[in-house]
Amino acid sequence: MLCGGTSAARSATGETQQIADEVKPQLEEKEGKTFNVFTAVEFKTQVVAGTNYFIKVHVGNDEFVHLRVFRSLPHENKPLSLHSYQSSKTKHDELTYF
Repeated sequence: MLCGGTSAARSATGETQQIADEVKPQLEEKEGKTFNVFTAVEFKTQVVAGTNYFIKVHVGNDEFVHLRVFRSLPHENKPLSLHSYQSSKTKHDELTYF
């Protein structure tokens, strides 16, 4: 991984799913809808002054969203933040920096 660059894509873990679940209400509020399916599939990370998580999430049928979630440094004691997202993604769309 390059300094400041994103890691290679990896299969989602239990921790990745927990991160996605924690920001799910933020996404639902922004999108104005509820997601009955919300399964993290893969992720990348980027170390900054904290960590950015780029997470591909299956939201039902053939639909996916890409999340950018920021986790602050531990001493800042701040909640996870949905920084941005991309909707209308497919299973085969590459997870990239955004």
